[in-house]
Amino acid sequence: MLKKLALGIAFAFVLIGCQANGNTGVPFVDFDGHRYFVDIADDDASRAQGLMFVDAMDENRGMFFVFRREAPRSFWMRNTRIPLDIIYLDSDLEVVSISEDTPPCRTRQCPSYPSTGPAQYVLELNAGQAAAIGLDPGDKITVGNIGLN
Repeated sequence: MLKKLALGIAFAFVLIGCQANGNTGVPFVDFDGHRYFVDIADDDASRAQGLMFVDAMDENRGMFFVFRREAPRSFWMRNTRIPLDIIYLDSDLEVVSISEDTPPCRTRQCPSYPSTGPAQYVLELNAGQAAAIGLDPGDKITVGNIGLN
């Protein structure tokens, strides 16, 4: 009984330590001390859905799209209800380009917002976040708990 109690307490301290260090197992991206917890879109269905029909997103949240290879990318905002910053990243997680304050689109004909170069990953954040944290093309982000190869 005492051994089980000691193991339970030790486990609790490990969990508290992980949470204190920000390692909660939740996928995240970091740039210059700014952390965003992200949902992952790594298959055709989740990439197609993206943030469609989302009415609000916490300031420290986003979506991280994973593609198998680098290629020119283009996103649109059909059925997206919140304005977003669309951040295109290459295979080294370096910012290729940013579509800032990209407006929602609720019509059938929505414009596309292409990357200016090949991208393997795309990060969507609430509109204004890229400017607020000073994120620019050429900057590099780091990721955690995403499981990139």
